[in-house]
Amino acid sequence: MKAIRRFTVRPVLPEPLRPLSDLARNLRWSWHAETRDLFQSVDPECWAASNGDPVRLLGSVAPGRLAELAEDRRFLRRLTAVADDLHDYVSGDRWYQAQSSELPAAVAYFSPEFGITAALPQYSGGLGILAGDHLKAASDLGVPLIGVGLLYRHGYFRQSLSRDGWQQEHYPVLDPNELPVALLREADGTPAQVSLALPGGRSLHARVWLAQVGRVPLLLLDSDVEENDLGERGVTDRLYGGGSEHRLLQEMLLGIGGVRAVRTYCRLTGHAEPEVFHTNEGHAGFLGLERIAELCDRGLDFDSGLEAVRAGTVFTTHTPVPAGIDRFDRELVARHFGPDAELPRIDVERILQLGMESYAGGEPNLFNMAVMGLRLGQRANGVSLLHGNVSREMFSGLWPGFDADEVPITSVTNGVHAPTWVAPEVFRLGAKQIGAQRTEDAFTVGGSDRWDAVADIPDQEIWELRRVLREQLVTEVRERLRASWRQRGAGSAELGWIDGVLDPDVLTIGFARRVPSYKRLTLMLRDQDRLMELLLHPEHPIQIVVAGKAHPADDGGKRLIQDLVRFADDPRVRHRIVFLPDYGMAMAQKLYPGCDIWLNNPLRPLEACGTSGMKAALNGCLNLSVLDGWWDEWFQPDFGWAIPTADGSQTDPDRRDDIEAAALYDLLEQRVTPRFYERGQGGLPDRWIEMVRQTLTLLGPKVLAGRMVREYVERLYTPAALAHRSMDADSARELATWKARVRGAWHRVSVDHVETSVATTTAELGTTLSLRVRVGLGELVPDDVEVQAVSGRVDAEDRITDAATVPLKPTGGPDLDGRWVYEGPLSLDRTGPYGYTVRILPAHRLLASSAELGLVTAPSEDVVEGAGVLLR
Repeated sequence: MKAIRRFTVRPVLPEPLRPLSDLARNLRWSWHAETRDLFQSVDPECWAASNGDPVRLLGSVAPGRLAELAEDRRFLRRLTAVADDLHDYVSGDRWYQAQSSELPAAVAYFSPEFGITAALPQYSGGLGILAGDHLKAASDLGVPLIGVGLLYRHGYFRQSLSRDGWQQEHYPVLDPNELPVALLREADGTPAQVSLALPGGRSLHARVWLAQVGRVPLLLLDSDVEENDLGERGVTDRLYGGGSEHRLLQEMLLGIGGVRAVRTYCRLTGHAEPEVFHTNEGHAGFLGLERIAELCDRGLDFDSGLEAVRAGTVFTTHTPVPAGIDRFDRELVARHFGPDAELPRIDVERILQLGMESYAGGEPNLFNMAVMGLRLGQRANGVSLLHGNVSREMFSGLWPGFDADEVPITSVTNGVHAPTWVAPEVFRLGAKQIGAQRTEDAFTVGGSDRWDAVADIPDQEIWELRRVLREQLVTEVRERLRASWRQRGAGSAELGWIDGVLDPDVLTIGFARRVPSYKRLTLMLRDQDRLMELLLHPEHPIQIVVAGKAHPADDGGKRLIQDLVRFADDPRVRHRIVFLPDYGMAMAQKLYPGCDIWLNNPLRPLEACGTSGMKAALNGCLNLSVLDGWWDEWFQPDFGWAIPTADGSQTDPDRRDDIEAAALYDLLEQRVTPRFYERGQGGLPDRWIEMVRQTLTLLGPKVLAGRMVREYVERLYTPAALAHRSMDADSARELATWKARVRGAWHRVSVDHVETSVATTTAELGTTLSLRVRVGLGELVPDDVEVQAVSGRVDAEDRITDAATVPLKPTGGPDLDGRWVYEGPLSLDRTGPYGYTVRILPAHRLLASSAELGLVTAPSEDVVEGAGVLLR
């Protein structure tokens, strides 16, 4: 019989055990080994059955066992020590508290998904894991962050396989009462709510659940409340589910509802109001509209409110392809805003202008969430050096007239939260070398360029560590593979072969990630005979563990999984290659440490960052990857291998895959496997161990989320907080009025004449030229602009590369024609083909970048002809 209603019955903990409840509710346990060890000791069998989830554990422990523990003085001493440690962690000063007073009082961090722990399954892939690691690192550093997301009742799907290897999706219902979250409540005890207005007089209500991530509160909005109609209750049903309107409502709830939730949280708890709002990808972009509406309610006009909001907003883009961005039909967005829906006091056309692709090559009727994010954020970044370059190219249409390298999008390379991803055995080896506290500080705060203590670890210990981790992975793989085959319909009698799957002494390669086509899950299958030879080599065999989920609507991705599974099912190789379904955090934490090689072969440059290889590296795993994302930035032959690419624009995609697969096989055959199996005089693979050592010493400190969050604080959050503070109501009005005046007058700005003191086309290194430029400013004055000389080497088409800019100075008032003369020196500091030009840009003390308005004036062809631009 099926129950008509479901309850969660919580245990009543004996008074001495009450701190267990607080420890279970703070997700620091997910990366704090002592807390997890304490919970395991409560009841090892229940701990295993609960998959390491303290909330589920405490709900399943027998009352008798709790009574026994309440009398166990040794256990109570451990409990007190762990509880005191958590108290010190959340209340004591950390890195942030030792910095200058200019830092933001608080930062609100919005993301559509957060991967904190498998016990709170609110993530689908890298974006969510990155957001979770960002929160954890902020907590470790003491950064006053407030996370904001949605609570999905089905999370992301669970994956299994059919008998023929086709991906099956399952959507288990999550009961928030069984998750490590608690309702945010008003002072009278009623659940706090936020509401959005919908077309037709309807409303969308949401409760706010609070997950405590160390020091950081994470607010999760949940629309499954009785006040909503059935359709509205389902808004937060699934991560990345539903059609366009469903996604739009999710993103309105995340952005607009999220700001309202932050305001409610700060009101109820006394937490400092955020000075900086960080939009992690475009999904939360509507948060800027809500903040403009707040300012309009206080008397600012829309344009002034926009400037005030931009000053304190940081936007991070994670996608290197336009197809990865949410775009909505203009009419759909228009229907959900204005007098009959949300933000009724703001003109719908002003909202639409923020997201429309009103630039060359754009789709004029589509509302682009990333475009809105960039227009609403004064500071923007990609997530690796290469991705910053790709993003500047991709969004250059928003800044016409500027070279891509001047587009105001910087980059902060992602990092990973070491305490979450480093195997306990690796941590213990570090603690043995330098002590537990120094190891913890190295993994969390970071700050050093090298981990030199790794040099003192004997080769034998490194090699034994690697074998132990590989052996643990073999055990894990066999358990998961057996469970998977049972789900596929196999009986126990058919599965004896699984006991021989993988070998703890064979070179082990890992490949696990989402399965969009550009990540090329099946590149390794390009020449199946050659792969089979590598797997079955009599002296230098390899074994491969593969995992990954395709989006439920992506049949192409599902076919790739099926192709891989069918190959892995072949009795000839199934002991050497496996596909594990239901890739998630719990699996990943076993997979990264146990592999010797982490394989990544995306189509370059379509991998924004690719943090899985970072997690592997922190465990002493070497990377074998295409030079994309973070690997393009930090690759050295000491750390692994770069797969050569054939990414010229003329290369046929099929031929490209053939070339790059062949390069992968060659690397494995000729360089990777011989190095793993060759032995030095002491019987150890000395050269391999040295690569592991170099990876830990030099790459370890770079790939930390602590390094990443410190960069955000120093390079983005602090400048945004200072800009926010300087942008009071009067300054916002001043900047908005100035921008409107400059935009209206810019068509009359011109460069009329350029002359130089050198008339020849050659000059000596070190020569300084005098430039004299006559410009028209129309209704503007010199205080509104900067006139620059731009110089540098020129390519075959006379384009200036590696440009340097020098401001020129006005020499007096306007002449009788209203023209201004600017002069300045130009130093010839490089040999070879050299060129210069001049340009005029808007200038104001409150601009974050001279490219901010997207306005620039350069000389016309007639002026260039007479200017003697090139020096050969």
